[in-house]
Amino acid sequence: MTKVTLTNKNASEALDLVQKLRDNGYVQGVDFDFAFHQSKWDSMIGDIPKHTEFIFYKEELATWFSLMYQ
Repeated sequence: MTKVTLTNKNASEALDLVQKLRDNGYVQGVDFDFAFHQSKWDSMIGDIPKHTEFIFYKEELATWFSLMYQ
């Protein structure tokens, strides 16, 4: 399992990437999963920017995705 975090995408852009993965034949829950985290304020840390975490179950797919979109 390999995690790839994208910090420069909003929710709509993250969903577009999910659709691209599906269009390429990858199955959510089998090949990958994702979670979008809205930006928020933390009194200890400060501003935590929005980010999307993609989890890939095959390292090759994570590498390809990172090269294409990060």
